[in-house]
Amino acid sequence: MSGSIRFGTDGWRAVIAEDFTFENVRICAQAVASYLHETVGQGAKIVVGYDTRFASEDFAAAAAEVLAANDIHVHLSTTAEPTPVVSHAVVHLKADGGIVITASHNPGRWNGFKYKAPDGASAPMEVIAEIERHVSALLQSGAPTVRRLGLPDALARGLVEWHDPSVAYIAGISRLVDIEALRQMRGTVVVDSMFGAGSGYFAQLLGGGQLVVEELNGERNPLFPGIRPEPITPNLARLRGRVPAANALLGIATDGDADRLGIVDEQGRFMTQHQVFALLCHYLLAVRQERGHIIRSVTTTEMISLLGQRFGVPVHVTAVGFKYIAPLMLEYDALIGGEESGGYGFRGHIPERDGVLAGLFFLDYIRRTGKSPSQLLEGLYELVGPHHYDRLDQELQPADRARVAAVLEQLEPTRVGDAEVHLVDRTDGVRLVLRDGSWLLFRLSGTEPLVRIYAEAESVGRVQTLLAQGRCLLGL
Repeated sequence: MSGSIRFGTDGWRAVIAEDFTFENVRICAQAVASYLHETVGQGAKIVVGYDTRFASEDFAAAAAEVLAANDIHVHLSTTAEPTPVVSHAVVHLKADGGIVITASHNPGRWNGFKYKAPDGASAPMEVIAEIERHVSALLQSGAPTVRRLGLPDALARGLVEWHDPSVAYIAGISRLVDIEALRQMRGTVVVDSMFGAGSGYFAQLLGGGQLVVEELNGERNPLFPGIRPEPITPNLARLRGRVPAANALLGIATDGDADRLGIVDEQGRFMTQHQVFALLCHYLLAVRQERGHIIRSVTTTEMISLLGQRFGVPVHVTAVGFKYIAPLMLEYDALIGGEESGGYGFRGHIPERDGVLAGLFFLDYIRRTGKSPSQLLEGLYELVGPHHYDRLDQELQPADRARVAAVLEQLEPTRVGDAEVHLVDRTDGVRLVLRDGSWLLFRLSGTEPLVRIYAEAESVGRVQTLLAQGRCLLGL
């Protein structure tokens, strides 16, 4: 048994069979049960879902057995489902919370435990702190008291019931976008499900009309061969090649649990998450003529703030993670919230990332404007100027992590290369805003042993220069 169960930016993640074990998953489930007993009392109910990773359904069943033994009613997913589908079920069923067994975009040897609040969002920090308090108490007890009721008995007693969350989810998103109009588009869409939980969703939603939906990596393979299930350039070679070969309208990719979106344009070029976020904002503001607050994390593009100024809507900047974005989305009834990782949430849905709905919105953007993705980007740049971005993920050894953390704590440069530093922002990590409008940001990952270096500038070459200068500043 390990004492290293710590919840990061979005749940607890660990390597399968090292820290991510059935024993530790049961401890997390018992901690959730204790939390629900304190806050809800009798009659609590919860939704439990899972992704396509190795033994995810078995880990989900283990969690359900513990919750049932604690007299908490469990709606257990009948199959692997995207995280946003499970989150939607929490709201639809008026549950008191949700658990998703997933490691999202992490490599295949990882799995994880996400906890969702009753509004479907990632649980806020104060809730996670309480769950961690119960986890810590169980780990420190030496012989943790974890209740358990076998799944067959729990089902027979009605404490666990099977639930298909996809039905209500599809009905819900069909009220937000004209699915039938999308089905009647002429052309091909290539979808890369990255062996993840989003498999089959676009084909199910968009099939049956004129639009051709071609799916790549739609089968379940917990090894995620040749990739990690994160929809970024290095993992999308197959999609980038197939889109122009099929003369497709675009390519759509979703990550391991389908809460993130990646877009490949008609020429096979990956569109950065910043470009996609800005384009989705423009779609909502200019095409759908909607208005509302926009929430963005500190790691996202300045194009969002420029669009806010252009269309007269407030833009709020917050720390990384939807556990920070979601509360502001709820507070302001925000039009959209987004983060650098490719996660976007929308008003009228759940205050949580949804890669499937974001992909449908992007396709609808193309349908309504009659423009290709590259033409949409050109139009965006005409409004806010060209912005280019890249991110470097530098893996760290434990000793390096401590040293880098110390460097970041003291980092206050007056210049980066030839550019003067205008502002040092410590909202989350260290963000250096330069006089020329470019920026460089350093942030230690909360879920993986690495430091992320982000940069945005007016040209691709300038971005790469900034990333190299960033490594030098950290001594890497």
